[in-house]
Amino acid sequence: MRAINPWINFNGNAEEAFTFYRSVFGGEFTKVIRFKDLSGPEFQVAEDEANKIMYIGLPLGKNNMLIANDIPGFLGRVSENENRSKIYVNAESRKEAEEIFNGLSLGGEVEGPIDDSPWGTYAGMFRDKYGIEWIVEFDPASE
Repeated sequence: MRAINPWINFNGNAEEAFTFYRSVFGGEFTKVIRFKDLSGPEFQVAEDEANKIMYIGLPLGKNNMLIANDIPGFLGRVSENENRSKIYVNAESRKEAEEIFNGLSLGGEVEGPIDDSPWGTYAGMFRDKYGIEWIVEFDPASE
């Protein structure tokens, strides 16, 4: 398997969330497609939906991509309080794990502070300020 690329649904704030994620991970968006970019006679887009994100991609390392979109209003809202799944980040160092954990958890809710785990890794878990759940872990045995 080359990579697993998490895809997250947002309620109109995908671009804001991904700008925040980019500030932590670095890099540039591979592509940003808005609903208005797809608008035409066969696919009409309401004015209040035009600037919502249809696709946004942020590369994470060589083979991974974090992807998202906004849910159009006619499909309803994503429940931001349900467990939509967790995004697992396997850091290359303890320092990188801390930087990612501290950056992404800013303004969110820490569920498990980053610390040495009973199974020998350095790990933490949180829900970011957009309701996305993350696990950040560094395994010194993989060095």
